[in-house]
Amino acid sequence: MKLYFQSSPIVTVATNIFINVPIILQYDDTPLMEVIKEQGIGFTTQIPIYHSDGTYLAKVKGNRVYPTIEGKNVNIEIRDEPGKFICSLENKVILELSHGVDNEFKAEAELYAPDGYFIKCSDSPEPELFDLKGNAIKFCGITIKGSTFRNMPIGIKLCKSGLAQIGTQTYTGLVP
Repeated sequence: MKLYFQSSPIVTVATNIFINVPIILQYDDTPLMEVIKEQGIGFTTQIPIYHSDGTYLAKVKGNRVYPTIEGKNVNIEIRDEPGKFICSLENKVILELSHGVDNEFKAEAELYAPDGYFIKCSDSPEPELFDLKGNAIKFCGITIKGSTFRNMPIGIKLCKSGLAQIGTQTYTGLVP
């Protein structure tokens, strides 16, 4: 079963809603969670899975997980279990993708950026990006909970320099 949307989906991340936001999470110039349109089919989500050394291990597309050539070379394991996919490397679960009702699914992952930076997902003290219970986005002393982001190119942008942007817009010229 593949997950496809005929119109841009509403994506919920840690109680925050992203509507018509093609890139939900980006690190520098690399989208880590995005909504893509497949020609003639519709919209679906895409999440690249990197190892801490930057190796591109797998791609989550819709509600499926696909190993990359690099992932196969390091013996990434993808198990298709009832109601979910589990992706492991060296006996450590790095992604769990659970199927929900209709087009819903839930992803839990240890996301790394291509250069090895860890996008921490935990219940531990700061810094963190998402708490484990999925209640809020937290970083730089800010907690974002229950917000709606609509019609913008990037929802959350994190940069190697330490810059973090929420609800990014690109403007040319002066804004009235």
